[in-house]
This record gives sequence, C-alpha cells and structure tokens, in this order.
Amino acid sequence: MDIAQALDIPLRDRNTVLLAAGYAPIYSEGAWDALEMQSVTSALGRILRQHEPFPAVVMDRYWDVLMTNESAPRFFNCFIDMAARKSPRNMLHLMFDPDGMRPFVADWENVAKGLIQRVYRESVARVIDDKTKELLATLLAYPGVKADWKNPKALSAIPVTLTMPVIPLSFMKDDQVLNYFSMVTTVGTPQTIAAQELRIECMFPADDATEAHHRTMMDIGLFSRR
Repeated sequence: MDIAQALDIPLRDRNTVLLAAGYAPIYSEGAWDALEMQSVTSALGRILRQHEPFPAVVMDRYWDVLMTNESAPRFFNCFIDMAARKSPRNMLHLMFDPDGMRPFVADWENVAKGLIQRVYRESVARVIDDKTKELLATLLAYPGVKADWKNPKALSAIPVTLTMPVIPLSFMKDDQVLNYFSMVTTVGTPQTIAAQELRIECMFPADDATEAHHRTMMDIGLFSRR
C-alpha cells in the first residue's frame, strides 16, 4: 500500500489491488450518506447553507448531484423545469442537453469543450474507469458535440480574457448576461471511497453587475420559471 499511496492510486482501485493480491479490501465502499459519513455530510450541509444566495451542489465522481442548497434548484428553475428531469440529476447532462441548460449558455461550444476536459482532469487520480467512459460516450452522442473535443488541443481555440483570472460561465436570461465562475472543494485526507469521490461546486458571480442582478432576482423572487 505504500506504493499505491506514493502513486496516488484512488482508494477504490487500492481495494482492487488488494483483492488481486489475495487480501481483503481495507477501504469502506459505503454510501455517501452512510452513518460513518455523518460528520462529512454535516459539513457539506453547512458549506451549502453558507453559500446562499448563490448556487452550490455536491456531486459524486460521475457528476450526479447528491445535495444542493436552496439557491441551486431556484437558479436552474429560472431557465427550465427541473422537476421534469429524472433523478439522480447529472450536471453534465444538464449542460449538454438541448432540452436542458444548453440553450441558455453563452458560447456553449467552448464551455462544452472545457467540461469534457474537466471530466478527464478531475477524475480521481486521472483514472478513467468504465463508468466515466460511458458518461463521456453519452455526452459525445449529443447533437453538435464533436469527438475531437476530448483532445486537449480542442481547447486551444478558446479565447482567454487576460483581464480576468478565470474564464466565466455565462448564462443568458431576459437579455441579461450573468457571468459566474466556480470553486471546487474536495474532502481532505479521505479514508473511505465515498469521502474521496465527493466534490462540492460553488458558483460565484464573476463581476459586480452579475452579483447585483443575482441578489435582486433572489430578493424579489424572480427566479421562477416562466
């Protein structure tokens, strides 16, 4: 296991190595909301609440949404009927689906390229397992998505705004452009597979105009689907 730790092999795959060597797995494969995860899920709930009135979600390694704050569904319901989408809701499918958020994303093609690259970059220890491959295949099957987007050179054409430290994700609503960026948080020193594979994504306004418009809409209850 010293070699596995040095190579930063995911806990799930360390169990596989142990089984192959004739040893019992040592890392729990319990559910993300199991009793042993109570301290972690309580912390997640606190992070989500503290991020109001901006959207925040907790996802697993396959981008399935496990928890949200109140603002996340209210935000997305401004554009589409989230109740019509089956659970577990997947953030990548939400962004790629022509019946989802895709029509409301400015410069969607470059955003989609970046998201596909994030799937590779944020896979635990860069391990692309069968389920991740299946997820990528379903994303590439959407209309207008090109197979070469999974190639890193596909990102070379994305324009970079040098005056900003991040490339914003922009949504269009009622002739208003709302610019956001996200911060991704993971659990430090995880000792269970579920803990290692959790990811908290919090959206922040990328400029003062977006923050003011977002707060105004939340305050007066305009984040309802029309």
